Formats: sequence, structure tokens, C-alpha cells
Amino acid sequence: MKTKRIIITFFSVAAFAVGCKPTDSQPPANNPPSPQLDQVKKETKEALQVTKAYAYAQKAEFVEAMKVELAALDKEIEALAVKIENSSDTTKEEAKAKLQAIRAKTAELNKELDGVKDASESTWEDVKAGFKKGYDEAKDAFNQARQWLSDKIESSAGK
Repeated sequence: MKTKRIIITFFSVAAFAVGCKPTDSQPPANNPPSPQLDQVKKETKEALQVTKAYAYAQKAEFVEAMKVELAALDKEIEALAVKIENSSDTTKEEAKAKLQAIRAKTAELNKELDGVKDASESTWEDVKAGFKKGYDEAKDAFNQARQWLSDKIESSAGK
């Protein structure tokens, strides 16, 4: 969050500096860019590189946070498995297939997390975004399965 504020502030200042023009005169269109504009461009490029380097430096923290998230998801999956075992036979059959698909997805995410550790600075953002997308999909699938099971249990209890 703090990083986002710093980045937004920097780009706002850079945009303001680029947008400011002297009020007394404007250079003709065929003149080369002013040294100030070149300096702002250089500083913007440097700031972008520093920001990328900072984000890459946070890789270890991201990996650890995702390990914790995956472990929590695994615990939730195991709790759901217990509920499935205590459900009716027809519900159990359908639910086991859903549960197996979720377990396969989380196993795949655990393998991907090892790949995230090996990401280079140039591939870091893409790798991180891909992992987050996969995690979100697994979490959504889990939540849908949990809701489906709750609905099944509720409907069979009402019979």
C-alpha cells in the first residue's frame, strides 16, 4: 500500500512537471526538447526501474504470504472433506469429484509457487500475476464447492 502511494505520488509530480510550461514564451515546434523535459524523462525512467527493483525485492515476502494462504486453503479443503464424508451417499459421490478437482488445483499452485521463487526480475510481474490468478480461481472453486455442499446438505435435511 505504501509503495502504491509512493509510485502514484511520483508519477503525479512527474506529470505535473511535464505539463508545466513557461508562461512568457513557448518554444517553436521544430526545436529539440528542452533539457528540463529530458531530465524529467530520465528521472521517470529511473523511478520506474527503482519501483520494479523494489517489487522484485518483495518476492520472498510474496512467496511466504502465498505459502500461508495455500496452507489455509488446504485446511479449509480438509474441513470440507470431513463434511462431505458425513453427507449422504449421493452427495458424497458428487462432492468428491469437486473436491478432487480443487485438490489438484492447489497441488498445481504449490508447484507453481516453487516456480515463482525462481522468477527473474524481468519475468517477476507476469509470474506473480499468473500465480495470483490461479490462486483466485482455486479459492473461487472452493467457495463454490462449499456453497454447493451447504445447499445439498440443507436440501437433503429438509426432505
